[in-house]
Amino acid sequence: MERTYSTSEIAGIIGIHPNTVRLYEQLCLITAPERKPNGYRIFTNLHLDQFTNARLAFQVEILQNGLRRLAVDIVKATAACDFDKAIHLSETYCRQIETETGHAEEAIEIVKDMLAGRNEGNGTLCLGRSQTAAYLGITIDTLRNWELNGLLRTKRHKNGYRFYTETDIRRLKIIRSLRCANYSLTAILRMLTALSHDPDTDIRSAIDAADESVITACDNLLSSLSLAGKNADRILRNLRSMKEKYGSNPPL
Repeated sequence: MERTYSTSEIAGIIGIHPNTVRLYEQLCLITAPERKPNGYRIFTNLHLDQFTNARLAFQVEILQNGLRRLAVDIVKATAACDFDKAIHLSETYCRQIETETGHAEEAIEIVKDMLAGRNEGNGTLCLGRSQTAAYLGITIDTLRNWELNGLLRTKRHKNGYRFYTETDIRRLKIIRSLRCANYSLTAILRMLTALSHDPDTDIRSAIDAADESVITACDNLLSSLSLAGKNADRILRNLRSMKEKYGSNPPL
């Protein structure tokens, strides 16, 4: 007979408060446990595996750009014992992490070029708003929001339509990675304003924090993405094991 656990026992094994165990159940982040006649919850090894994956998924807290939402979807699919869906979402999650890692690395190189006064391109690129959004992998509404918050001043053709140059695209790539790192629009504006006005300025002082330069922000993002990637690999392995272990008839 499979071992079962009380709320306090499973909380102790996972390393969380018993109230957190109940919260996970309320939020559908684990399968609802059966109860004894006295109302006490009965947890199984399935719940232990679900908690393990949930803790891995939520360990990295700073990520945006849909990564956090994907992590929640993975956990909820696992709670529903839809292991095929959870595996598919985890594979998507891994690919998105790789994409964001590339974006952050590119943003660092762009800033280094700006600080060194190196050429920012041949200046021939000229895209419309929808083309720019598609090129960057963001929505038009997101691009418009960045403009409304002063992160970018766009130019217009004689017919009134906005266009974006190569310099604009490079700036937008920096913004994209800083938003993924969960920086506020205000903090990003301070960084970019300091960088634009004087490439030699101490960006740290400009935003009243010791570690919030653009490069440091992207470095921190890369560290978080690296941890998220390692956790995602573990989640995938766990899910494949859970699918084999529990199949379509998990013990509840």
